[in-house]
Amino acid sequence: MTLRFLSIILALVCAFVGPVQAQDGPLRIEITEGVIEPLPFAVPSFQPESGESGQMANDLARVVAEDLIGTGLFREVPASAFISTVSDFNAPVQYADWKAINAQALVTGAVNVSGNTLNVKFRLYDVFSGAELGSGLQFSGTTDGWRRMAHKVADAVYSRITGEGGYFDSRVVYVSETGPKDDRKKRLGIMDYDGANNKFLTESGSIVLAPRFSPSGDRVLYTSYESGFPRIYVMDIGSVSRRALEGAEGSMSFAPRFSPSGQTVVYSLTNGGNTDIYTMDVNSGQSVRLTNTPSIETAPSYSPDGSRIVFESDRSGNQQLYVMSATGGEPTRISFGEGRYGTPVWSPRGDLVAFTKQNKGRFHIGVMRLDGSEERLLTASFLDEGPTWAPNGRVIMFARETQGAGGASSLYSVDISGRNLRPVRTPEGASDPSWSPLQQ
Repeated sequence: MTLRFLSIILALVCAFVGPVQAQDGPLRIEITEGVIEPLPFAVPSFQPESGESGQMANDLARVVAEDLIGTGLFREVPASAFISTVSDFNAPVQYADWKAINAQALVTGAVNVSGNTLNVKFRLYDVFSGAELGSGLQFSGTTDGWRRMAHKVADAVYSRITGEGGYFDSRVVYVSETGPKDDRKKRLGIMDYDGANNKFLTESGSIVLAPRFSPSGDRVLYTSYESGFPRIYVMDIGSVSRRALEGAEGSMSFAPRFSPSGQTVVYSLTNGGNTDIYTMDVNSGQSVRLTNTPSIETAPSYSPDGSRIVFESDRSGNQQLYVMSATGGEPTRISFGEGRYGTPVWSPRGDLVAFTKQNKGRFHIGVMRLDGSEERLLTASFLDEGPTWAPNGRVIMFARETQGAGGASSLYSVDISGRNLRPVRTPEGASDPSWSPLQQ
């Protein structure tokens, strides 16, 4: 639920983590006082091993390169600078030729298409040490899923060089928006993390808000106004079937999120003029009330181990962030800066909380430690809100709305140092993103 409703990768700067050493060799990304010097890499077109795989081999290599470039940590050496080519996947690498053009990492691949079956092989080389970084891998799937194969390769390359988990083979569910501000049509959309393979999950006949992925990535919670008041639904993404989660009669339920087990939902419920946080068993529908105050308590988010919940509350007089046990009890306030804080989301790594902050007429996406220390504002604009974490906890996606009567909302991503702010392409206006875990 957005702040308004209630009224870098490897961004590894010294404030949060130190330089990362590659796991299998000297190849690494240097980070000095938050300034990252992108690592030069080369991705020659993958080698086709069947007559049907020529174009796909080239397309796969381009997606791998775009994934790495998009992190802000890598700089591609253009093909026009190549001295030698890779015409045989199994041939020895001419390291001197790649050193001469300052390519520190080299990714080679081979593609085989047989009917609807796709096989992709790749190898990663540390050019300056003259050694393969890890062993080669092979991924298999269908030709329709070729972009997923490319994302898997890029994830493996990224992980071997940085020591961090990847995030490219993931999806984002979001609210697609069309029309003027005073008559905006909203429907759920889902896409790859980079905006490809977009499709819509609902029609635009009623307002939908705050879609949230399950920990397994196969279901989505969201809030719909189709009954005339907010109500929580759970949708199976594969079948696009859905059902309402039963709340208290005559009440409004919203801002849902799954627990790490996927068996419990935490959400806000307004009943009798009071808004509190509840949990519900997904299968039985049994609810438990966690807070009971005259203030507005909402936007709950579980810690990765499921033991605690961070949420926003105006119990202090304006919106601030609090942490409590997943079973309820007295919460601890963690936000103490100027302005109002909302929409907290626990990092999948468990070390940070992302949030929306409103202060002096500007909106920000920020992060802080669990004790409220080391607050860092990553963005600033007329309206930034609704952060969601990449699966590895190094990049945040959020919605940004432009000012004025014709203002539109779109998605952006930024790493946790505030570097590498990038737009995320969507076919229409977009808000309320939720990043999936890595696909299985």
